Amino acid sequence: MAKSPQETPSTKQQRSLWSLVAMAIGMFGFAFALVPLYDVFCDITGINGKTADTPSTAAASRVDTSREITVEFVSYITPGVRWTFEPAVKTLVVHPGQTHTVNYQAQNLGKTDSIGQAVPSVSPGPGAQYFNKIECFCFNHQPLGAGEQAELPLVFYVDPDLPEDIHTLTLAYTLYHAKPVQPTTLANTQ
Repeated sequence: MAKSPQETPSTKQQRSLWSLVAMAIGMFGFAFALVPLYDVFCDITGINGKTADTPSTAAASRVDTSREITVEFVSYITPGVRWTFEPAVKTLVVHPGQTHTVNYQAQNLGKTDSIGQAVPSVSPGPGAQYFNKIECFCFNHQPLGAGEQAELPLVFYVDPDLPEDIHTLTLAYTLYHAKPVQPTTLANTQ
């Protein structure tokens, strides 16, 4: 039987170094892929609570007056955003299919102009696909001058096909500071 050659300390160190480099690259790749994988997982399971990023094209075709759904409105402000931001009403009882308007009040408490972006979520998560926004301030950035106030409208309806076991939907908006969008310029090719 032939003996396997003994590894020298420098060979072991090189192998360890390459193993660590490979693990670091693998962890970076996994972290980079985590957000898209999470989105796919949430779309498949329906537990993400995300609402549509675009307006619903039309109001519901029918109103179910035999059911009432309680819609709760809450708002959060991320740390560092010097605004007030809250719904004008905290709860609303609606019939599925009926269109409603709710306003949110916002004020920039800072001494400089600021841009906010509200990101919605609905719970329970399976109910998110039945909450339809026809018009929403969350579709756009909201610029406010120093000390300026604004009334931000939300026009929505709850789809009549909402499962019978869901009686309450909570719409939560989280307000983030948004950076101004810089206009892009096309190079003059003439």
